[in-house]
Amino acid sequence: MAKITFDGIEVEVPDGTTILNAARKIGGGVVPPAMCYYTPLKGSGGKCRACLVRVAAGSAKDPRPMPKLVASCITPVQDGMVVENTTSQQVLDVRKGIVEMLLINHPLDCPVCDQAGECDLQNFAYEHGVSTTRYEEERRTFEKIDIGPYVQLHMTRCILCYRCVYTADQLTDGRVHGVLGRGDASEISTYIENSIDKDFSGNVIDVCPVGALTDKTFRFKQRVWFTKPVNAHRDCDHEKCNGHVTLWYKGKDVLRVTARKDEYGEVKEWICNECRFEKKETADWVIEGPAHIDRSSVISANHYELPVINPQVIADLPESTVRELEKNPPLKLGGPNGTSF
Repeated sequence: MAKITFDGIEVEVPDGTTILNAARKIGGGVVPPAMCYYTPLKGSGGKCRACLVRVAAGSAKDPRPMPKLVASCITPVQDGMVVENTTSQQVLDVRKGIVEMLLINHPLDCPVCDQAGECDLQNFAYEHGVSTTRYEEERRTFEKIDIGPYVQLHMTRCILCYRCVYTADQLTDGRVHGVLGRGDASEISTYIENSIDKDFSGNVIDVCPVGALTDKTFRFKQRVWFTKPVNAHRDCDHEKCNGHVTLWYKGKDVLRVTARKDEYGEVKEWICNECRFEKKETADWVIEGPAHIDRSSVISANHYELPVINPQVIADLPESTVRELEKNPPLKLGGPNGTSF
């Protein structure tokens, strides 16, 4: 085990843990952003530089600071390490530059992008970016290509995080797409115009942090903040598919199906293309209940998941108010262990 100090908070983690995952053990606002690292994907990380941090002390044995900022997603911890993230002005200034670099060629098409409202790049730019850019050159443009019946590619939005490449490489039998070209000519594409239609190829949509890979069956149907996500499951015949998904409803219609994600937007259990694209009737699923949405997300504007009033916190809540809330509940009353009354 190794003890490190991250933004003044001491945490103990197993040897070999990366700085980023050590920060995630603390949680909250101290966790560095990550645009390319994805826990379930082996080899991911180190591409976008969004998670750069300052190591003020390398270890207890060698307390010298590291000469440059390091990528927290691929740097293992050392016992006695001292790391600065939000407490370092240097890190915050560099992070603004990273946002500027990622947005150099990114089009300003958020109003029509299906990823809007759940886009990691939107969140990253909002939290760490600046309102101006110094870039004056012409943006990159690409010829549109058809990569299959399910996935729509918008290469102008791509930030070359490689997540979709790792996903196809590790989940499907025979990857047909990858990064072609070098330098500023690099792009995600298929080899000889092959179609991306393997059993688990739809997962490249979930791992894409921007709107470069979107669901053709959901394309332009609805803004995500007007839909209501509900957790559901089914007994899938595919041996590698767990069948646990999130259904996105508009009224009684299921507009799309996605894999479930954790608090860091990472898929923990992959789903097959049959569950994702072909099972869009409520009768196909066992409904579990509303999916939890972080209150900072625009999707939570639906208010379908009611916040909880804890009477232990509001100890002197009048009985008349409790009765009124029970009769016309704008809020859900929470008791011990999540019970309501």
